[in-house]
Amino acid sequence: MNRTVESNLLDSKAAAKFLGVSFRSLEGWRVKGFGPKFVKLGKLVRYRPAELTQWLNKRTRSHTVKRK
Repeated sequence: MNRTVESNLLDSKAAAKFLGVSFRSLEGWRVKGFGPKFVKLGKLVRYRPAELTQWLNKRTRSHTVKRK
């Protein structure tokens, strides 16, 4: 793998810190398919910062009213 690409990937703990959530929350979201997209490298799970930002942006709201 290219060193530049490799250095841009975050492990689960760093990704959770980036999002401001616990490692366990991020892990649970991943298992349930709710969380941000991730990269699977063998047994390793890594996150691209751009995917984390995109995931956050999709959840930005101006109110708490649910729309149907």
